[in-house]
Order: sequence, then C-alpha cells, then structure tokens
Amino acid sequence: MSGDSKRKVGVGVWTAVSVLGCAMVAVLAYTISTDGLPFRKELLTRWMAALLIDFYINIAAIGAWIIYKESSSWIIAIIWLLLLICFGSVTTCGYIVLQFYKLTPEQFSKDPFYFVLARHQNGDVAEHSKGLSVVAARVIFAVLGCLMLGTLLYTIIVDGSPFRAELYTPWVVATLIDFYINVVALAVWVAYKESSWISAILWIFLTVCFGSIITCGYIVRQLFYLSADQAVSLILFRNNNRDLKSSDPPLMVGADV
Repeated sequence: MSGDSKRKVGVGVWTAVSVLGCAMVAVLAYTISTDGLPFRKELLTRWMAALLIDFYINIAAIGAWIIYKESSSWIIAIIWLLLLICFGSVTTCGYIVLQFYKLTPEQFSKDPFYFVLARHQNGDVAEHSKGLSVVAARVIFAVLGCLMLGTLLYTIIVDGSPFRAELYTPWVVATLIDFYINVVALAVWVAYKESSWISAILWIFLTVCFGSIITCGYIVRQLFYLSADQAVSLILFRNNNRDLKSSDPPLMVGADV
C-alpha cells in the first residue's frame, strides 16, 4: 500500500472514530433525558449484567493498550482508565482521535496505525519495555475469556435467549451501542494485524457475534506467537513493522516477514 493510500485509510478511520464518538455522546444524552440515570437496581437484569461483563472485558483489553501508551506517566494513565470505565466508547474514540492528532505528516504517510498504537517518547517511538510477562498475559486473558463464556452459558440456562423484545430497555440498547463501538475499534486493530482479508473478516464476524470471548481468544492466540522473553506490547503490531522508527525509510513498512 502506497503512502498516499495509507494516509487516506488513516484519515478515514480517524473520521469514522470521531463520528462514532459523537454518536455515542448523543445516545447517552438522549437515554439520560428519556429514561433517567442508569444507576437503578431494576435495570440490572441477568442479561444486562452479562452485557456489562462482556463490555468491561473489552474495556480491559483497550485499557491495557492505554496503560502501555501512557506508561511514562501513571497519573495520566489512571485518569484515562477512569474515564474509560465511566464513559466507555466515548473515551475510546476520544483517545484514538487524540493519538491520530499527534501524528506528524511523515508518520501519517508511512503507517498511521503503527504510530497510533506505539508508545511515543520525545517525538519518536520508544523501545518496547518488558512489563507484564507473556505467560501472565496469556493466563489473564484466557481466564477473562473463560469467565465470559461461563457467564454467557449460565445466563442462557437460567434466563433463556437474549433475543426477546422485553430485554431491550433504553439503557440496554445504549450499552449495546457502546459495546459495539468498542468492537469497531478492536476490529480496526484486527484488520491491521491480519495479512489476509478473509482471516480478518472471519475474526471480526466472530467478535461481533461472541464479543469479548473472541477478543480474549484472539489476544491469547497472538500472545502464543511471542516467546516468553519478549515484550507483551509486541502483539499490538504486525511482524513486519514492530520496530519501525519515524526516521526509517518508508519502504521498510511494506516488507513482509
């Protein structure tokens, strides 16, 4: 893909994420104005609880990326995590838009997705630090995936199918929209990671259908491509540009491993 094409795709994603963030703000404002605040016991049905667990497991994956990005300042990282927990995809979209805004024209033309994902320090991409071990990350996301699978099976057994009109209260609908905007953000990452569009579409389809179970499964699968002594943050990137610098020649990005 040429530099101009990468720039256009990056601008397209930036624009789409901005629109989705604004749409979620409008959904929240409308739902609060028509159905009140969500902090009411009667709203917490079994399926709503399952949806929230699904939602926050995806939030955990996005939050892990934010921690990596903001590891130079734990205060800023904590603030972003609190905003992510409280406002969900509004924060996700706002954070992604901000990362695009920080890119230089050179980075935009080389590989905007790499430079959005990578941690920056003093205007360049910082080295990948060890941090959490690969084995520990595998265990954490495997447990989260199993937790969601167990929650889904239990809820189906005790409360039946989720495809019932009475379940879709205004706040359930708003939470579903919030959930799927985060899924869109994760889907862009999957599309960036996968070298085959067929593989990318399959993973995205499964994520849309099964939520954080597939998110965790995909992350664990990517972690098994890393050795135990590598940095966990390497799963964010394609194999061919894990160590790209802003000063590297553009042709390096197009090389496959």
